[in-house]
Amino acid sequence: MSNLDTWRSLLTERNAAEVVTKALVRDVELPGGAGTMALITLDNGFDHTKPNTFGPHGLFALNGALSEIAARTDLAAVGVTGKPFVFAVGADLKGAASMAAREEAQAIGALGHHVFRRLGELPIPSFAFVNGAAMGGGLEVALHCTYRTISSGVPAIALPECFLGLVPGWGGTQLLPRLIGPARAIKLIVENPLSQNRMLKGAQAFELGVADAMFEPADFLEESLRWAARVLTGDTVVARDSHENDDWDKAVADARFLVDMKLRGASPAPYRALDLISLARTASRDEGFAAEDEALADLLMGDELRAGLYSFDLVQRRAKRPAGAPDAALARKVTKVGVVGAGLMASQMALLFARRLEVPVVLTDLDEARLGKGVGHVHAEVDKLLAKGRVSADQANRLKGLVTGSLTKDAFADADFVIEAVFEELSVKRQVFAEVEAVVSAGCVLATNTSSLSLAEMGAALAHPERLVGFHFFNPVAVMPLLEIVKAPSTDDATLATAFAVGRSLKKSSVLVKDAPAFVVNRLLTRFMGEVIAAVDEGTPLETAEHSLDDLGLPMTPFALLQLVGPAVGLHVAETLHAAFPERFGVSANMAKLVASGKPGVYLPDFSLDPEAVALFAGGATPSTAAEVRLRVLRALAEEIQIMLDEGVVAAAQDIDLCMILGAGWPFHLGGITPYLDRSGLARPRFLPPGVASLPA
Repeated sequence: MSNLDTWRSLLTERNAAEVVTKALVRDVELPGGAGTMALITLDNGFDHTKPNTFGPHGLFALNGALSEIAARTDLAAVGVTGKPFVFAVGADLKGAASMAAREEAQAIGALGHHVFRRLGELPIPSFAFVNGAAMGGGLEVALHCTYRTISSGVPAIALPECFLGLVPGWGGTQLLPRLIGPARAIKLIVENPLSQNRMLKGAQAFELGVADAMFEPADFLEESLRWAARVLTGDTVVARDSHENDDWDKAVADARFLVDMKLRGASPAPYRALDLISLARTASRDEGFAAEDEALADLLMGDELRAGLYSFDLVQRRAKRPAGAPDAALARKVTKVGVVGAGLMASQMALLFARRLEVPVVLTDLDEARLGKGVGHVHAEVDKLLAKGRVSADQANRLKGLVTGSLTKDAFADADFVIEAVFEELSVKRQVFAEVEAVVSAGCVLATNTSSLSLAEMGAALAHPERLVGFHFFNPVAVMPLLEIVKAPSTDDATLATAFAVGRSLKKSSVLVKDAPAFVVNRLLTRFMGEVIAAVDEGTPLETAEHSLDDLGLPMTPFALLQLVGPAVGLHVAETLHAAFPERFGVSANMAKLVASGKPGVYLPDFSLDPEAVALFAGGATPSTAAEVRLRVLRALAEEIQIMLDEGVVAAAQDIDLCMILGAGWPFHLGGITPYLDRSGLARPRFLPPGVASLPA
C-alpha cells in the first residue's frame, strides 16, 4: 500500500462531512508569447462567507489536479488562486478536532506536505496569486510556490496556529524564515498569534517580503498574469535577499524571552514553533518537514489544542448566536443615544456609539468643566484616528458633529437608548434613572454600565422597570470585545432584543447574564483575587502568591490586575460580593489599608514591588506554598462556577468560558477556564462532556 493509500484510509472516512475545496484547472494563454499556464482556482462552492479550507478530501483533490498537470509537457507554468475574495484559510478545524489517534495526526501532516511541496517541485515554475484572505495552510500553499503576487486589498494574512495551540505544520516554519528571515518570520508565526491573533493586510505582507509583487484588487488576476509572463520571459527578474547570515540565534532567543513573559511556559506550541524555526537554518527540506510532522502530531493530540479549538468555536459561533437572546425582530430602532456622565468610560462609550451606530450621541454631566473635558476627550480621540488614517477628514468632522454635550437631561427627550456611566453607588444610579425617565419617551431603553450592582434594586422605583437592562462594557471600551447584557427580573423582550441589536452594531460579542452580583467576569475575578489576597493576608509572601498561577499563562498576575483596575474599585466589588455571599467572598483589611494609603497598587512605575505597599500586607502567621495557593484558587473557581451554573447566571459553562476569554483575556489554550478545571480533576461533576475541549472519549 502506498503512502497516499494509507493516508486515504486513515483520514477520509472520519472526515466524510468535510466541505471540500476543489482544485479547478483551466488553461490560460499568457501574454507576450510566454506560453500556457495551468491555473488552479481553489473553490469550495460557497461564497466568501464560507472560506476555502483544506481537509483530507481537499488535499487529495489538489493532489489529483497536480498529477494531471505534472503529466503534461505543453505548460510553461502553473498558477494557483482562490475564489473571489478568498485564497484559503487553512486546515479544516472540525476535522482536526475529530482526530483520536496520533497516526491520524501524523498522516494529515505528511499528506499536506506531500501535496503542497509538489507545487515547488514541478519541472515548471509555480505562481501563487493571493487574491484574498490567506491564513495557516492557505498561506503555506503560497509559500511552496516559486513566486507570489498579492492583492493590496487582502484583509488578512496570518499563520495563526500558535494562537490555537498548533504550529504551522505544512511548511510554514521551514519556508518562511528562509524567505523573509527569522525575525520577520517569528513575527508572523509567534508574535502576532500571541498578540490577540493579529493579522496583516496585503500591503504589510508585501512589505515583509512574503510576496514578490502587489497589484490592486480591481484587475489583480490580469496584472498578476502579465507579471508572471514577464518573469517567464526574463523581462522581470525577481531578486530576493539571502538570510543565511542573519542572527538566527538572537532572533529565536529574543522571541523565547517574549513568549516566556506572555505565557510563562503554559502552552507548548510557541516553543515548538521556535524550535522549528531554529531548525530551518540548517535542515534539509525533508528533515524540516519531518520535524513539522512530529510537532503537529504531538500538538494535535494535546490538551491545549482541543481547548484552543473549543475557544475558537465559542468566539466564532456561540458569540454570534448568544444563548437566550430574544427574537431580533423585537428590537427597536435606535436613532439617538444618551450617555449620563462624561468621565473616561462615558467618553469611550460615546465615541464607540458614534462610530458604529452613526447616530447623534449626547453626554450630560454636573458642570461645564466635566462636560467639556468629556466631549473634548472624544474629539481628541477622533483626531488620533484621523492622524492614523483610520478615518477620513470628512468622517472625523462628522464624528465630532455627532458627539455633543448638555448640562440638562432634557437633551435625552428624543433618545432611544440612554446609558449611565456614573459612580458605582446604588443611590446615585437610582437618582440618575429617575431623572432620565422623567424626560425620555415611553420606548426609550434605559441601560446601566454597572459592573456589580443589582438591576432589580436599581429599577425598583422606576415607573417602567421593564425597560431597564444591564449593558456592561469592559475597559478599554473600544478594544475589549465582550458585553455582558444583564436581564433584570422585569426586563422585557423588546428591551433585551434592542440591547443585543445595539451590541451587534457596536461589533461586540454579547452574553446574556442573569441579574446576579457582579455578573460573570467580575464575580470570578473577585473570587480569584480574594483567594490570592487572603493567602497573602495569612502570611504567604506576596511574590509567592503573585506567581502561584503563572503556569496558566494568564494575561497578567493577580496584583498586576489589581493595579490595572485600581485598588479602590477592587475593594468596592469585593465589598459588594461579600454583602451577597459573605461565606465565600472576604474583604481584606490590608486591601482597605492599601486603598487608604492612596497607592495605585503594589508595583512602582518600573514594575518592581513597592516595599511600603508590600508592608501593608505583613503580619500573617500561616504562610502557604505557591502550589497550595494555586490549588486553593482553582478549587474556589470550580466551586464558584458550579454555583453560578446552578443559579442560572448564564445558560451553560460555555458562556462562562466565552466571558473569561473575551472579557478577561484568558488564553485560548485554557479554553477559558472550565476545560482546564475538568482536566485538573477539580470540577466534580465535569463542566463539559469528554470530547468537548478534550480528546474524544
